[in-house]
Amino acid sequence: MKANLRHCAQMMLALMVVMVSATVQADRKLLDQVVAVVNDDVILQSELEARINTITGRLRAQGTGLPPRDILEERVLEQLISESIQLQMADRAGMRISDNELNETLASIAQRNNMTLAQFEQQLVQEGVTYREAREQIRNEMITSRVQQRQVGNRVRVTDREVENYLAAMAGQGRSNAEYELAHILIEVNDFNDEEEVSAAREKVEQLREEIAEGRDFRSVAVAESDASNALDGGNMGWRAENQLPSLVADVVPDLETGTVSPVLRNSSGFHLVMVMDRRGGDKAQFIEQSKVRHILVRTSETVSEAQAEATIRDLYQQIDNGADFAVIAREHSDDPVSGSDGGNLGWVSPGQMVPEFEQAMMEADVGELKGPFRSQFGWHILQVQDRRQQDISGDVRESEARQAIYRRKFDTELQNWLREIRDEAFIEFKSGYGADSQS
Repeated sequence: MKANLRHCAQMMLALMVVMVSATVQADRKLLDQVVAVVNDDVILQSELEARINTITGRLRAQGTGLPPRDILEERVLEQLISESIQLQMADRAGMRISDNELNETLASIAQRNNMTLAQFEQQLVQEGVTYREAREQIRNEMITSRVQQRQVGNRVRVTDREVENYLAAMAGQGRSNAEYELAHILIEVNDFNDEEEVSAAREKVEQLREEIAEGRDFRSVAVAESDASNALDGGNMGWRAENQLPSLVADVVPDLETGTVSPVLRNSSGFHLVMVMDRRGGDKAQFIEQSKVRHILVRTSETVSEAQAEATIRDLYQQIDNGADFAVIAREHSDDPVSGSDGGNLGWVSPGQMVPEFEQAMMEADVGELKGPFRSQFGWHILQVQDRRQQDISGDVRESEARQAIYRRKFDTELQNWLREIRDEAFIEFKSGYGADSQS
């Protein structure tokens, strides 16, 4: 009898454990369930909620109105899907962002916003983002930017004839050096041969333009309606010099009053609206500051890992900092064959000639200061600014600016096409009622 009672008690206890375990698992699923499968990755509800909170905090801080929750959720999920596809591509290619590189980027972001790291962290908290979350988000953005540059940059070619035509058009129009802060909305058209799709897109963009003209906030509309990759940033395109405006808006923006929505514009991507949020400058620039720079580059390769390249550049930095001759080290170790053979000399460099990471380090460096190590799309660098001068704007500088403007315009178009391609080619399965379809 006692044995039977003991057995019953054990059975009851086991049943209670199973029930508690099932309850815990049910709670766990409720709190953090899979919302989408993306190739070999999954997106969790906790990730979706965290990103929504981040974007909501940023938009509120900017004073930008929020779209309905279901629309915001759908757009953020699409952003996470696109990011996941690109991060998986980066992982297969062995792309990594080291903690040192990430720390330098965070310090640079804080500095550009006139903050210390502590103040930057506090600002993030006010926007509802922890410093740890921000670090990983910025790391992911750095990786996806690198993937985009590698994949899309290879598609973009700028010919000498295009540069000549651009410069001729600039001269004919008498463009100034005014700068414009722009916001942008895209209503995408996948097939311009589909009259029904084109008509629906045109009708939608015209309706949005009318609502904006009547007072609806442009950035809020971009968040809720735009198909562009910067939609969740309120369509922000940043500051653009007049000679670097995309060709689609180059003839419209200079005559557009601040805060006024443009006419509907059309190109191969679809229908567009643009707004000048602010403007500055406008006088003819007579001089630019040039920097005389030398650098050392260490590339990654099939035989040189990211960690090995970083360790090598840091060792070279230490050698030079301890008194070794920069030119000698450059000749012996730099992976830039042209400048390396000349002791690392790049000559006089004008603004806009170098990739952003290089230009930022160059502009921050004092004359004679050894700067770095830092990472660009080409590898790991250290640089030294040997001198600076004010120089009349030359034909070479104008050509470089023109080439950069054309490249950026083409890159933006190709990026939109590429993001659509990788989205279409990916295996994506939505769970728990998320997404327009159960599978795509």
